[in-house]
Amino acid sequence: MCGIVGLLVKKPELRKSLGEMIVPMLIGMSDRGPDSAGLAIFTEMLDPSHRKHSLYSGDKEFNWSELLYKFQSHFEGDTEIDSQGNHAILISDADPESAKQWIKQHYSQLYILSTGRSINLYKDTGTPQEVSDRYHFKSLKGSHLVGHTRMATESAVTAAHAHPFTAGEDFCLVHNGSLSNPYEIRRKLEPRGIKFETDNDTEAACRFLEWRMREGDNLEASIQKGFEALDGFYTFLMGTTDKLALVRDAFACKPAIVAETDDYVAIASEFRSLAHLPDVNHAHLYEPAPEELYVWTV
Repeated sequence: MCGIVGLLVKKPELRKSLGEMIVPMLIGMSDRGPDSAGLAIFTEMLDPSHRKHSLYSGDKEFNWSELLYKFQSHFEGDTEIDSQGNHAILISDADPESAKQWIKQHYSQLYILSTGRSINLYKDTGTPQEVSDRYHFKSLKGSHLVGHTRMATESAVTAAHAHPFTAGEDFCLVHNGSLSNPYEIRRKLEPRGIKFETDNDTEAACRFLEWRMREGDNLEASIQKGFEALDGFYTFLMGTTDKLALVRDAFACKPAIVAETDDYVAIASEFRSLAHLPDVNHAHLYEPAPEELYVWTV
């Protein structure tokens, strides 16, 4: 059992309040996921020549200034880092793949949580309240985000196994449920050069959908292929630079509810995480149908 939350604000003036709106939603899912929590937020796009990498260290005293110095010594160009305890966002105009390979080679203890022009990702072990406080989620600003609280049932409780999962650039997925064929998906993708970082079943779904998009499908077509390839019980919530997408499996046994107003679209596993939202009493409330694709665009 896990908790899913998502929020997309329709009016630019609300973007400064996105963090304040999402924290009660995330904490409201504490009973569904006390082991770990995380969220991915989509912000204003960087220049096409730049990428940002969300980084995580298990060492709370990690020296981010040293990493920045060594990175700048290797890569000429524009680089900066914004660190917060054991998390940092590195922004650079270096080739993204070269940058990631350099980080993995010189700092193998770090996790690269996400890469892209828009996405910032935070996840860690602890209760939703603890993780929210640790990374100051209330101060986050952006257009939309997805969040997750985890109750581990099939793999370890670590930051790497926490959600959201990412693949490629500016794509993330959170999941409530369990897949019965993640290793079948892995066997299909690994010969194509796709590498997995955990044994979590959600990572298989995330990498499958991103692979389909790299092969030329749009998000919607990728999800349709996912209905055919992914077996199990699931509610998936996905984020891209300009979209939120929500789907449930054919049996729809994993809960989800949507509240939509002129100001926002909010998604949660249970209504209690939506109850605090402004004007929610006048929102269009509904339960998503099984194997129906719901997509909202910024």
